[in-house]
Order: sequence, then structure tokens, then C-alpha cells
Amino acid sequence: MVKIAPAQIERFVSKPEPSIRAVLVFGQDNGMVRERSETLAKTVVDDLKDPFRVTDLSAGDLKDDPARLNDEAAAISMMGGRRVVRIRETSDGITAVVKDFFANLPGDAFVVLEAGDLPARSSLRKLFEGEKAGAAIACYRDDRRSLPGIIQASLSNYGHSITPDALAYLSENLGGDRQVTRREVDKLALYKGQTAGTIDLDDVTACVGDTADLTLDDLAFSVASGNLAMVERMLNRSFQEGSHAVTILRALARHFHKLQFVSGLMAQGLSMDDAAKKLRPPLFWKTAAQFKAQANAWPQNKLARATARLLETERECKKTGAPAEILCSRALFEISAASPLRRRQRR
Repeated sequence: MVKIAPAQIERFVSKPEPSIRAVLVFGQDNGMVRERSETLAKTVVDDLKDPFRVTDLSAGDLKDDPARLNDEAAAISMMGGRRVVRIRETSDGITAVVKDFFANLPGDAFVVLEAGDLPARSSLRKLFEGEKAGAAIACYRDDRRSLPGIIQASLSNYGHSITPDALAYLSENLGGDRQVTRREVDKLALYKGQTAGTIDLDDVTACVGDTADLTLDDLAFSVASGNLAMVERMLNRSFQEGSHAVTILRALARHFHKLQFVSGLMAQGLSMDDAAKKLRPPLFWKTAAQFKAQANAWPQNKLARATARLLETERECKKTGAPAEILCSRALFEISAASPLRRRQRR
């Protein structure tokens, strides 16, 4: 089997091929990894808390006892029915154990492994992509293209629709973690009530406002405005909420790309308002004035340098052993200190 193509993932997850004995679900989106691994497991066992048919292991369990995977896969449920073996926090450290499983294929249990982001060179990922009885599913963060469909589909299950501006706001701010998105949309639907209706921007801003990506949005505005005290506060909060340094840097890069886009259109002769209207999704009305002030204040050459600094820091963070949080913090404080708006505040 090879890596499952993105267009085939949902169909495969809901009904995996009978020849597949083990699936590796990996990627940047931890929420999507959990969601898809649970969906896969439920194709075999309805109740994932059933102790007779479901075994939960960690990669550490297999390192301590390499034979346990084969033993669990071969075990027979006392109550009958096929079993599921779930293995969490996997990495290349258990590649040899899983390779032995594929060589023997004991019993008939369905094995589901969860992992974080694995590079193409990962030995565990390569193993699953090359095995006839294995499959690998990548879970990358939802983006501004995929989020609207997910939001609309989730709300339709409750009988609700959503206005375009409310959808644009959610798509811009909910972020990439699938479980966070589901949780916030569920909260929004419950806020609206059981009677089918249309969710508007007022509903969204009243209900949704405490996600990690909204914190990143505040952080981006604080950096571009040169508000060092707020940068420190928002940065600490972002780390506490579990945002990785790379995620933060990419959020900042998106903000500065938008500023560059609008600044470039203004250099071609467009007015600020006309240039800002070309942004997709459109500016949120509550932050539109602040964004325009930043686009007016930052020269194009400084926007380019700030963006390059963010991209270079992201590359540094990906190097083995690099102190990602320190590198990220240093870059953000340097860019914030160089903000033209900061100099105006100090006068």
C-alpha cells in the first residue's frame, strides 16, 4: 500500500480495505490525527472503551516489550469479535517492532498507530507506505481553503447555516487543529439553540473568542504595532496554549504578507481602502483600522526584511536541537522593536 491520497482519505477512514492490517495516522494536526484514528478504530469496535476488544499502548510500552505488539494482535477477545490495538506517540524508535509485525501478521487485530509530524525520510512512515498490509495517512492542518467546508458541514448537522462574513471570520481565526474547530463550532451551535437558524457575525464574536489562533492574531498585531509589553504577554500565552514556535512564526508571516500585499497595491496607485478590499478573506471590521495603520506605517523594504526574518527563523527552528521558543521570541521582539509605529509611540 502507498500513502493514501488526500482525496481518498475520508472514504478510506470510514471503510478501510480488508487487506489492511495496520494504519499509521500522522501529521501536524494532533486533533485530526486523533479524530481519524478513532474513526478507523470504530470501523472494527463501536465502543473504544471496551477492555476486551481494545488495547491502548504507547511507543514506550513496545520499547520495553517488543513482543507485545504481536501478542496483542494475536490475542482473542473473551467476548468474541475482532480486536483493535491502538498505539500512541509513535516514532521511528519502534520501526523494527512494526516491521516484525508485518513480517508475521499474527491474528486478525486491526492496529492503528498515532504519530506527530513525520518527515518523508522517516523510517516508520516509509515502512507503512511500502507495505501491502499497511497504509499511511497524513493529517496536515486545515487551512483557509478547507476550513469553510468543514465549518459549514458541521453546522449543517445542527440544522444551522452561516452568513458569508461570519464564515470568513471563523475561517480566518479558528486555526488548523481539527478538534479545536469541532469544539468551537459545537459551542457555537449550542449557543444558537436547537431551532434551525442562520448564524451571523454577532453570534460568532459573542461565542468564539478564546482559541489559540485568536491569540496568534493578537500577537501579530502587537508585533507589527511595536507593542513590546503586549508581545511578551501574547507570546507567553501562545506557548502556554501549546502553539509551537513554527506555528507562531507562520501566523506572523501571514500577517506581514498581507501588509506587503496591501502596501504593494498602494504603491501601484490604489487607495488604502481599495487595496484592503482585495484581501481574501476580507479584513475583520474590529481590526481593520489597526491593520490599515500598520500598512501605512511600514515601508515596503522593512516589511520584506521582517518577512524574511520570520522565514529564516522558521528554518532555524526546524534544525535538530535548535531552541525553537528562544529563536522565535528573539525574532518577534526584534521585529516589534523595529516597528515604525513603536517609534511614533515613544515620541
